Amino acid sequence: MVKFNPDGSLKLPGQMAKAREENAEKMQKQRCIRIRKEVLSVYSPKKCMLKIELSNAMNDNRFIDTTYGYFNEKSTTPTKMRNIDEKHFEVDIGTDFRRCSDCSNLINRYREFLDGNIIEEKGSCTYEGMRRNFCEEDYFD
Repeated sequence: MVKFNPDGSLKLPGQMAKAREENAEKMQKQRCIRIRKEVLSVYSPKKCMLKIELSNAMNDNRFIDTTYGYFNEKSTTPTKMRNIDEKHFEVDIGTDFRRCSDCSNLINRYREFLDGNIIEEKGSCTYEGMRRNFCEEDYFD
């Protein structure tokens, strides 16, 4: 059932509200980054963007450029990184057959560097990734 706040906005379910509060606390007190995936163009040439925001607890942003450099050496997808300010970056991801897997690869590199302490927001991205709940009977008789 849908519930409303006194101002008329939708009331978030308890689990979503708790997750939002935890993420806000992470961005204030812990070393983490928030990555938001956006699709800029769904028609050819397709184009996506990763918006990266560093938490307030992070003083050094050099790992963003360094990790991106290592990713860019191995990637087949044309990409471009822009530094908006000290805490905000944007990565344009161009058209390529491996666009989504290269995007996931970059996010996983940041996740590995920060020991899994990232907040990944789906935004307008439609990529599902690999299915996590493998069931043998779905594939074999």
